[in-house]
Amino acid sequence: MTVPAASVIVTGAGQGLGRAFALDLARRGWRVGVVDIDGDRAARVAAEIGPAAVSFACDVSDADQAEALALDAARDLGPVTGLVNNAAIFSALEMGPFEDIDPVVWNRVMMVNVTGVFLICRSFVPLMRAAGYGKIVNISSATIFTGRPMYLHYVTSKAALIGLTRSLAAEVGPAGIRVNAVTPGSTETEIERATITPAHRRAMAAATALRRVQVPADLVGTVAFLLSADSDFMTGQTLNVDGGYAYH
Repeated sequence: MTVPAASVIVTGAGQGLGRAFALDLARRGWRVGVVDIDGDRAARVAAEIGPAAVSFACDVSDADQAEALALDAARDLGPVTGLVNNAAIFSALEMGPFEDIDPVVWNRVMMVNVTGVFLICRSFVPLMRAAGYGKIVNISSATIFTGRPMYLHYVTSKAALIGLTRSLAAEVGPAGIRVNAVTPGSTETEIERATITPAHRRAMAAATALRRVQVPADLVGTVAFLLSADSDFMTGQTLNVDGGYAYH
């Protein structure tokens, strides 16, 4: 797999899947911008990686912070031609009927999970356009294929990313920028979630074709592929990685 000699930004990289993506991409030769709303968390992951990483604190839903991030990343990392939009609100959400979702919570989920991706893309696409090359990977969710109940705000936000991915791909393709999405299945990470017990996790694993719990290592290769030159003729696509739970 060919890795461009440039840098990649991973949002929400202070823990969970984002941390796994950042660590894996660094091992593959990328310089990595570790971005998280919690600057201390981002700094710890960057320290794990070493000299190939720089940490940044950023609330992706804040337009001014997103613009500042792009400027700081260009200064500290050089040409940024890779972007993984992973930051999202999920583990802290409570399951429940859609009628019980507080509109304040709904709006916050949309601001981070959808608007945040728009703002980060808006800030980094000019850098990619100037380089004549770029790869954007949006982390959606396999729940969009099954319509998982009791998470209407989250599932809706992740479905919106597919439309964003397709429309943005069509718009920036002539500039040499590719935009694709990944839909992970339910993945076990170090982040605790009260809504999923070990029994729930085993039941979901039993419903997949591969009959095992999904872990971050099952996803990092797909993200790396979409960032590499090996996927240069792919754009606007969605790759489902869930062990054979939903077929897409």
